[in-house]
Amino acid sequence: PAGGVSLRLCSTRVALEGINKPVLDRIIRVDHAGEYGANRIYAGQMAVLGRSSAGPIIRQMWNQEKDHLKKFDELMVAYRVRPTVLLPFWNVAGFVLGAGSALLGKKGAMACTVAVEESISDHYNSQIRTLMEEDPEKYKELLQIIKQFRDDEREHHDIGLEHDAEAAPAYSVLKTAIQLGCKAAIFLSERI
Repeated sequence: PAGGVSLRLCSTRVALEGINKPVLDRIIRVDHAGEYGANRIYAGQMAVLGRSSAGPIIRQMWNQEKDHLKKFDELMVAYRVRPTVLLPFWNVAGFVLGAGSALLGKKGAMACTVAVEESISDHYNSQIRTLMEEDPEKYKELLQIIKQFRDDEREHHDIGLEHDAEAAPAYSVLKTAIQLGCKAAIFLSERI
């Protein structure tokens, strides 16, 4: 390097000094998978209810999920994190869950939204606690992103409640089943 100045070619990678790479990998991998799955759920709901009165509401939430996925796509490249090998499964499972819940009508779709978004916002809270325990300064950017996305997911949760999610057929059974599926998806996507 000329004059002792180190030149770095243009790169999307970030400095990983002092970063707990296994924790970071697990968080980015699972969040990417979750946002990917959320996109597929909303795609399934739009396929069934896109032309109904619920269409604009679902589209609004889906657009935010698209932004979330785009950001995690960028973070995966920047931190060199491999995606979960389960993405093809989440592709199908997410769409089927979205379309299946939408076949129950607007209330069914909103019940699915409440269940998923509550699970995801709780998961984001857990990640925030983990990163705060690690070192809030080192993970400042990631913490800001996760907090913002958590707040967006809580907003989606509340929108679902405002649009009669709790009036869906067998709401408590549906919500419990979906949340168990979310927990399994989180567990698997962190590791595989």
